Amino acid sequence: MTLHLVPVRRDQRGITTAEYAVGTAAGAGLAGLLYKLLTGGFGDQLLKTLFDHVLGLLGIG
Repeated sequence: MTLHLVPVRRDQRGITTAEYAVGTAAGAGLAGLLYKLLTGGFGDQLLKTLFDHVLGLLGIG
């Protein structure tokens, strides 16, 4: 009598869904962080500095 071991295949369809969920949560967190940074005083100063720098590179400002 010979025993044959059959490998067990696991269904991995749920892993893709979990990866999408983690990616979505990370994207939402990053968007929230950027929103808070850019709507505060830091964002105003950052945009002003960037704008002044671009105008300086163009020779306008």
